[in-house]
Formats: sequence, structure tokens, C-alpha cells
Amino acid sequence: MTTQSEIAQRVVESILAQQLAPGERLGEQELADLFHVSRTMVREALMQLQARGFVEVRPRRGWYVVEPSVEDARDAFAARRIVEAGILSQTGEAPAEGRSLQSVALALRRHIDQERQAIQGDNAATRAFMLADFHVCMAENLGHRLLCGVLRDLTARTTLAATLYQSTHDARQSCDEHAAIVEALEAGDLVLARQRMLDHIGHVENALSAEVPTREGRLQQALTPVSAARKAR
Repeated sequence: MTTQSEIAQRVVESILAQQLAPGERLGEQELADLFHVSRTMVREALMQLQARGFVEVRPRRGWYVVEPSVEDARDAFAARRIVEAGILSQTGEAPAEGRSLQSVALALRRHIDQERQAIQGDNAATRAFMLADFHVCMAENLGHRLLCGVLRDLTARTTLAATLYQSTHDARQSCDEHAAIVEALEAGDLVLARQRMLDHIGHVENALSAEVPTREGRLQQALTPVSAARKAR
């Protein structure tokens, strides 16, 4: 049986995959039918997502995916800089389970290979998800498991901003920048890796447009599981 946490996770994954657009309505009954659960469980999942800043209730209209303001977007990018620069500032400390930086880099290179495959394919959702998931994968492999959930939520927030404000940052550019970060990690140069990460986040933020388009989406299609998403560890 699907739990409220699984419903919430599916919504966040669909945001990361850019399948759920900011301002899209999340009908309780439609979600209940989709996940074969009660509306009570759906409401509990939506309240969980509301507490995490992903959905909001509009009076007499129901639940909607949030539409971040420009200030909200800037705050989310600033938070990501703090978290991701912090992750890469642990100079001299061993990664997860005593692994070397070289073994961490190898795991991230495998992830980048998946990114490139997704970019070459025609599934935009998988491409968007894999590019966003790189950052969570990096935190996990560097041994910062407690920060994985935090970083996933922050990445989802910046993804909402990128979706809403029509980011012009190219997928191939993101993948190449990920590869440059991994190259620095592999060389043991955490200072360079941190700078490249900050540059990368800045490039994504600076690619946002100031114009907000009108968006309408179909909930069932939007919440389709991402086909080639990285398996949860």
C-alpha cells in the first residue's frame, strides 16, 4: 500500500523531473485515484509537502504547486551554495565508509554517464531528474547522508524556479560542468571542486528569465515515475 511519504516523494521527484509545473493544481480526489489511497492519506501527504514548502492551499480552490518569487529563488540558490560548498570544504576528511576521493569520483562518473545517455535520448523528464540528482549523489558518496534530504529539497526548489522562469541553461552545459567538478575531485583538489560547484550554481541561477509563462499541466501525466531515475540507496 502506498504511504503518504511515498506520495510526497513522487511529487518531489516529479518536480525534479520538471513534470510538475509551478502553479499546477493537485486535486485530492485525482491523487487518491492515481495512488489508490484515501483522500485522508492524500491530504496528509500534501500537508507534509506544504511544510516542506512545495505546495500551498488557495482558499476555495484547493492545493497547488508553489510558484516561487524571484526572492524565493535567490534564497534557494543561496542555500544551495552554503550546503554544497560546505560539503566540498571537508578537506582531508575521508568520504563515506572510508572511500577515497578517486572512488567517489568513479561513482559520480557513472552518474554522469547516465546523464549523457539521458541527454542523448528523448525523455526530457529523465534528463532533468538525472541532472538534478547529481548533487544528491555527490553528497551521498561524500558521506553526508543527513544532508541528502536537505539538498534534494533545495534542488527541487531551484528546479521549480528554473521551470517557472524558463531557465536557458543547457543540459549539456550542466553535464559538462558536473564532469569538471568530478575531475577536480578525482585530482584531490577540493578547493577547485568547490569553486567549480559555486560557478555551476551561479550559471544556473543567472540563466533564469524574469518572465513567468502561463502553464497548465495534467496531473496523471506529470506524476508518472521517472523511468531511468537512479535507484534509491
